[in-house]
Amino acid sequence: MNYKDYIALVPDWPKEGIQFKDITPLMDHGPAFKSAVDDIVAYAKDKDIDVIVGPEARGFIVGCPVAYALGIGFAPVRKEGKLPREVIRVEYGLEYGKDILTMHKDAIKPGQRVLIVDDLLATGGTMDASIRLVEQLGGVVAGLAFLVELTYLDGRSKLKGYDVLTLMEY
Repeated sequence: MNYKDYIALVPDWPKEGIQFKDITPLMDHGPAFKSAVDDIVAYAKDKDIDVIVGPEARGFIVGCPVAYALGIGFAPVRKEGKLPREVIRVEYGLEYGKDILTMHKDAIKPGQRVLIVDDLLATGGTMDASIRLVEQLGGVVAGLAFLVELTYLDGRSKLKGYDVLTLMEY
């Protein structure tokens, strides 16, 4: 299936000069969304995955159905102040400043094999921070899966040594 047929390109959003890749038409089309989730599930099957991790918010949208299809749990990565119990945190750089991501301290057990799933690989900052959270808890990052990769932003350079699946590239 050509998933790009289900991505809306939105010029000058959220600011001038950016062409936003909107995944909502893919999510709106049941067969296309199911196929994308199935492709990620197929990628995960030979990796002996114990848990899916997804950064907010679109990592939830993609990661939860993958976890469901595999019959395993899902652990969210959230911005600081959003999780109600004891968390670990990691600070990471943004284009202009810094941000903090957190994860429940008991979300990953040492040695668990983790697939981190998100909608988009851009600069790799959010994914690098998510990897650090998983590894801080003793998890093994067995793979990274994305619907879309913006190759011109070279996010893969921050993910060297990790197995990466992307369903479409721009």
